[in-house]
Amino acid sequence: MKRFILFFLALSSLQCTSIRTFSDFDKEVDFNQFTTYAFFKPGIEEVKISDLDKRRIITAIETQMKGKSLRLSSDPQLLINIAVNAKDRVIIQNNNFGWGGWGWNPWAFGPWGGGLNNNTVTTQTEGELFIDIIDAKTKRLVWQGKGKGGITEYSKNRDERIQTFVGEILKNYPPIPEVN
Repeated sequence: MKRFILFFLALSSLQCTSIRTFSDFDKEVDFNQFTTYAFFKPGIEEVKISDLDKRRIITAIETQMKGKSLRLSSDPQLLINIAVNAKDRVIIQNNNFGWGGWGWNPWAFGPWGGGLNNNTVTTQTEGELFIDIIDAKTKRLVWQGKGKGGITEYSKNRDERIQTFVGEILKNYPPIPEVN
């Protein structure tokens, strides 16, 4: 349940933080051969997020794949799976205002008077969404994309943010072959 809450808090903060993405792929695969896909339902059912948010992610993936000339099929060449991960990060900000001096804390003690020592501690959750693309025939992972973003507790326009998040992850699919 904690991962569920943390992941969607992460997605809800996309307007405040940047999305960092990474992708990797099998260089032996010709991605031009693929024209159809389906979702790997057993894997998606195991993801610990709400059904509403699963549908939002799936809809966002469908939109991206359609733009890449891939179509949903009951006899797919590719299978798409998702996974989520979230972790907490503690942020300590030390804001010292005052004059220099001697003692344990030079900003607050000493002959030059007391300054202001203001420490704040906040927690932020960083969520990750993985999108795995699997060759349906060989059952091998051929492409993986990951998106990572920070979190705030408040969310608006969840559909739009999930579309943006997924779009950033799938921006590098299909991969552009390296020219030697």
